[in-house]
Amino acid sequence: MPATAVKQRSRHGTLKPVVFFGASAVILAISIWAIITPSGAEYVIGTVVGWISRGFGWYYFLVATVYLLFVVFVAVSRYGKVKLGPQHSTPDYGVFAWASMLFAAGIGIDLLFFSVSGPITHYLAPPEGDPQTIEAARQALVWSLFHYGVTGWAMYALMGMALGYFAFRYRLPLAIRSALYPLIGRRIHGGIGDAVDLAAIIGTVIGISVSLGIGVVQLNYGLNVLFGVPEGVSAQIGLIAVAVIVATVSAVAGVDRGIRRLSELNVVLAIVLMVYVLFAEDPIFLLNALILNIGDYISRFPEITLNTFAYDQPIGWLNTWTLFFWAWWIAWAPFVGMFLARISRGRTIRQFVAATLVIPLLYTLTFLSIFGNSALSIVMNGNIEFGETAMDTPEQGFYTLLQQYPGFTFTAGLATIVGLLLYVTSADSGALVTGNLSSHLPTPITDAAPWLRIYWAAVTGLLTLAMLIVGGVTALTNATIILGLPFSFVMLLVIWGLYKALRVESFRTEASRTTLSLSPSHRTWRQRLARVMNFPSRHAGARFVEEVCRPAFQEVAEELREQGAAPSVVEGTDEDTGIPHLELRVPMGAEEEFSYRVWPIEVPTPAFAIRSLTENDTYVRFEVYLTEGSQGYDVMGYSKEQLISNILDEYEKHLEFLRLHREAVAGSAMPDHGPGTAEVYQDDEGR
Repeated sequence: MPATAVKQRSRHGTLKPVVFFGASAVILAISIWAIITPSGAEYVIGTVVGWISRGFGWYYFLVATVYLLFVVFVAVSRYGKVKLGPQHSTPDYGVFAWASMLFAAGIGIDLLFFSVSGPITHYLAPPEGDPQTIEAARQALVWSLFHYGVTGWAMYALMGMALGYFAFRYRLPLAIRSALYPLIGRRIHGGIGDAVDLAAIIGTVIGISVSLGIGVVQLNYGLNVLFGVPEGVSAQIGLIAVAVIVATVSAVAGVDRGIRRLSELNVVLAIVLMVYVLFAEDPIFLLNALILNIGDYISRFPEITLNTFAYDQPIGWLNTWTLFFWAWWIAWAPFVGMFLARISRGRTIRQFVAATLVIPLLYTLTFLSIFGNSALSIVMNGNIEFGETAMDTPEQGFYTLLQQYPGFTFTAGLATIVGLLLYVTSADSGALVTGNLSSHLPTPITDAAPWLRIYWAAVTGLLTLAMLIVGGVTALTNATIILGLPFSFVMLLVIWGLYKALRVESFRTEASRTTLSLSPSHRTWRQRLARVMNFPSRHAGARFVEEVCRPAFQEVAEELREQGAAPSVVEGTDEDTGIPHLELRVPMGAEEEFSYRVWPIEVPTPAFAIRSLTENDTYVRFEVYLTEGSQGYDVMGYSKEQLISNILDEYEKHLEFLRLHREAVAGSAMPDHGPGTAEVYQDDEGR
């Protein structure tokens, strides 16, 4: 069901004062400090970056590899079948819209910025080996693909699957704090949780500022080439204002009509630009180079993943490229991870990881290969001046490449539109996520108030301007390296918490497998056949509740009370069918409570039904829902005794699940994760 169709208890939630004012104070203080004393800020930032590079360069290489290995392990293991949401949930978006938003949220205008300057720089000034050789050309594309490849996207996948899992399956807030729930329990709703979300907002704003800063510089040059707009702070302030204005419009439109439409348009236009350059250059050469680049990336990936250049470290190159990129991906991980979780409800972990690692990689690999090899071809054919321009002033590289082909006005205009869309999509989705992080929201798919998203877009613009004043793109990259370090430790805690939670899933599966289901044996074959051939109406459904469900629930609850439990039976009415639904709840102390619900669902009558059909003919199913969602079977037509037997089957499975869980985590049990938390959400249908 689309997010727009969700019935919300409160439209935009309430503000988290500690997170909102704390993050605002820190970001505004950094911005003001940088604007007032740019030289002092530049010195301090440069000193800290030098210390991190010397002391923690190895750590960035190691931790990035750990993230990738963990994500792949979860996807290919039995945990990959777990859904980001209840078992009955279905995806909110189609594949193209979903893939477009995956790409557009995770990649900013920097792809245009580095697609030419990156390969050229690695070719003319490689980290090792001789420059301007065939080997240098092959390494140039491999390093570019490495910095935009699966390692970085694994960081997004880690945060996305963790946040989606805890928000949509545990019914916790869609916030960074929720990923730590298995480690600290309900304390995520206190000071520790506020501190984590506050740090995530600061890292997100700085990470987005990098892309916006790069985008401002490149778009300013593009507008200068096309329309003579002067390069400088005045024009850059105007471009920052454009991002805030578009974020304002999109904030009112919402995800479905705002970010989604911009993302789809963005992908289509970028493909048009790629195809144009492919045929304007030498398509046979570029296709050969693409296949070569894919082979080199796959074969050399294990070698370069942990290549710290220990014996002869190119410190300047590492700070500008690998360390910066890993810190940048980490800084973007909470923001992109939250957004990817927000749009991926109903996908399995395996689907989510596969899409996040593969779809954007194929796109960026093709993009970098076409534009990077086109640029290398020009330099290798003798135009060294073009190469030096792309290396020394990266914002000019992409437009200078397009000048080599006919129709420059068209291609430059198209590139500017693509860049602007990537630019504003980053600002928009970043404002959405930071607004959500600073709000208590009624459901994981509710968005913060428009004014809050506009506020964070403006704050991000202010920090972007401050960093540009301090030292341009260099200051932004250095700030990212600094901020990425502390959050990398948080991501390791996320791995620990997610693994503990997924182990609980295995206990639940094991409990279901080891507990017998007795209900079907209570029916004769004639009764079973009659039930299969029956397609009951709403009236029959209401009668089933009155004659079977209510007495069965009440008798089980009464017997449980006599055995010392404290069950409750909750009734309601389904808005779509007007048929009552019932839920049996049995508290388990500090453990997850038992919940058994029968919910009426009206579905189309199949064409093979014997009774005559009308155009809108439907019938009623009564599906069983447990804590983790629909179990996928229908109890309509059961007798009272059969329904009681089914309730007890599920109750026994739950007790077995709790036993297995306690044995596995004896002495260090995972905090309870039932719906008794301070903030509980319901799914689409209020279940």
